[in-house]
Amino acid sequence: MENPRFSRTTDIDFSKTLRKRVNTYFKENNISRKGNTNMVVKTIVMVSLFFVPLILLSTGLVTSIWLLFTLYLISGFGMSGIGMGVMHDAIHGSYSKNKNINTLLGYTFNLIGANAKIWKIQHNVLHHTYTNIDHADDDINTPFFLRFSPNAKHHWSQKFQHVYIWFFYAISTLFWITAKDFVRLKRYKDMGLLLKKNEFSKGLFSMTAWKLFYYSYALVLPIIMLPFAWWVVLLGFLSMHIITGLMVSIVFQIAHIMPETDFPLPNEKGMMKNEWYRHQFETTSNFAPKSRLLFWLIGGLNYQVEHHVLPDVCHVHYKKINHIVAKTAKEFGMPYHVKKSIFHAIIDHTKMLRLLGSKQTVSIT
Repeated sequence: MENPRFSRTTDIDFSKTLRKRVNTYFKENNISRKGNTNMVVKTIVMVSLFFVPLILLSTGLVTSIWLLFTLYLISGFGMSGIGMGVMHDAIHGSYSKNKNINTLLGYTFNLIGANAKIWKIQHNVLHHTYTNIDHADDDINTPFFLRFSPNAKHHWSQKFQHVYIWFFYAISTLFWITAKDFVRLKRYKDMGLLLKKNEFSKGLFSMTAWKLFYYSYALVLPIIMLPFAWWVVLLGFLSMHIITGLMVSIVFQIAHIMPETDFPLPNEKGMMKNEWYRHQFETTSNFAPKSRLLFWLIGGLNYQVEHHVLPDVCHVHYKKINHIVAKTAKEFGMPYHVKKSIFHAIIDHTKMLRLLGSKQTVSIT
């Protein structure tokens, strides 16, 4: 399937105006659109939250089960913090002006068991470019028992997806680091997205090595060192991934799989109706814009609209440029979706999953 193409003639004034106003904000305030001291502090905190508990578990000094689970759970918050608040900006190139620093911090994703190269293709290329477009956005390509788009094939088993989806969200990162990256490596090779000589074989070797390293220090070493049965340590390890899986899945899915967001399709010539910027506004939703704690914990991803139209801007600036984006969108008649809290967003996301799982017609305008 040929990738959809966006209009180059509509809404041109909007995109120029938005970029100009945002650029003016950074210039007038004499600040960089990349990361700042707050970003460095967050990186230290999140990396420490992930690694310090695992180091303690690997010393063999932990002698109580409740402390074992507590340390793994803390590590889970650190893992999600690295994923959403450190590597996410780094791989987008918005963490630093220095490409080497972005590349280096992007490898923190490999350290937590995933793969930076695969994520960059899945997220930066396919999701950000073709948001909510069936078959093009890899974030909504699901197994048959899940349906994230009204344009996807309906199956009877999806009727209760709004109930069992939370289990799959909980195990999502465990499946991700164990099998999903390998599946996507093969898929992207078949799609022609790995074009360099021996890129697939080198990628496979590198991915396997990183994952073996991750499992060695996060699971095998604690099993060897701690005075508990192996299955107790394994349960602690799983609890870490349940925390991470729920946090990451919920944050990314409530930004797009919502009753208000659109799921447009290209015409028979492969053209989308709208220009890329309008497409992002129509397919993306913010949530909990007033929550400072949530903003810090999830790397500003409650401002998904700002992130999608300005992915080169570090998330620490989203709160400051939010009014510019919202005002410009209103001025040019762009939709601007926002939920007042994460709880309202989760409720509406659940309703959308229920609707998609039923046989009811869902608007795709």
